[in-house]
Amino acid sequence: GDGGGSGFDSISESSIDYFTQSIGDTILFQVNESTLRPDAIETLRSQAIWLQENNAIPITIEGHADEQGTREYNLALGARRATAVRNYLVSQGISESKLSIVTYGKERPIEVCSEERCWSQNRRSVTVVSGGLGN
Repeated sequence: GDGGGSGFDSISESSIDYFTQSIGDTILFQVNESTLRPDAIETLRSQAIWLQENNAIPITIEGHADEQGTREYNLALGARRATAVRNYLVSQGISESKLSIVTYGKERPIEVCSEERCWSQNRRSVTVVSGGLGN
């Protein structure tokens, strides 16, 4: 049969699952860059709309880097990435007081291998919605 709720469709648009899965909480960066790519801006624009509709609940923006380079360099790079995302969301009308940033540098890779296919996944920013859910 056609139609019929596959669990995915039934995710409420106001739910955090919808935010992380349908909009996307993660954007990616080029090597050594903290510049927002066009695809990243598309995602962030959708994030901003969702945050507005959900009363801009508090969020934490994580900045991450790949394993290349020193720990200090990557912590600074992660901070620049998170700041770029925060500044964009503020430009879209999200209150700066709702946005905190944290940098993990290369400490929290999601893919571990010494190849570009892993590094490209780790050069990222993640918008973490924390509004009142105790996580």
